[in-house]
Amino acid sequence: MDQQLTVGFIGLGVMGGPMCRNIALKHPGSVVAFDVNPDAFAILKDTRAECAATIAAVGARADVIFLSLPGGKQVEAVCAEIAPQARPGATVVDLSTTSVETARAVAAKLADAGIGFADAPVARTREAAQQGTLSVMVGAPDALYARIRPLIDMIASDVTHGGGVGTGQVLKLVNNMLVFEHVVVLAEMMAVAERAGVAPGVLLDAVSKGSGDSFVLRNHGRKAMLPRSFPDKAFPSEYVLKDIGYVLELAAASGVKAHAAELTQHYYQQAVEAGLGGRYFPVVLELIEQQSKPIAETGKP
Repeated sequence: MDQQLTVGFIGLGVMGGPMCRNIALKHPGSVVAFDVNPDAFAILKDTRAECAATIAAVGARADVIFLSLPGGKQVEAVCAEIAPQARPGATVVDLSTTSVETARAVAAKLADAGIGFADAPVARTREAAQQGTLSVMVGAPDALYARIRPLIDMIASDVTHGGGVGTGQVLKLVNNMLVFEHVVVLAEMMAVAERAGVAPGVLLDAVSKGSGDSFVLRNHGRKAMLPRSFPDKAFPSEYVLKDIGYVLELAAASGVKAHAAELTQHYYQQAVEAGLGGRYFPVVLELIEQQSKPIAETGKP
């Protein structure tokens, strides 16, 4: 890696802030960052990172520009601002989750301006972002992937090169969909077990020792669903619905009937409609509990 590369970072939110901080602490070259919220820069206060006043200012200075944004529309808008300002041979690395179609369309537009593009969505938690132990799935040509890999290693402990542009998003969307589906199934079974007389903690302990064990059980189950901890400013059901929309779009384009994904979408839509939006998405457990019939109605003693 060229130690003199100037790295740009746009989007210092829940995940972006810790990722930018790790790069700022580990990269020997300059780091320049931007966020629409001035308070977001606080996470970089004890690093060498500089705070830019505009997106265009980042584009004009950086050789590699990372994006961590809410979704495809924001990625398209930011890249449209970057393109006229970017340095020759610059590269945009999008850490956001978007549709596959958006990733490929943005890559084509940037290529016309002489700018490289990689979709590199991230998986795992905010804690992993803070520790630099994310899983990153990358869609990029081989040469570009080799160029950006040392920088990605600053935020990740696991990196997968899926293939060309768009494949990073394919991998991420599949990963997310499996998590969303599993959280719904776990929530259902926690409700069933508790109604049948088994305490939730006992259930998770038992299942974690058997073939039903999983990352979702050990993390979302134990850390959020068991203590009923569903904070604001985490990953809410609204974000889940965005990602499921991308999955269903991809499934339709691939000719696949994704019925489980559609059912999961229904659960999270109901959660939002029930007033549970804005809270960490395993809150779907509360929806299932709210919808459960009183024991007397089941015919059981």
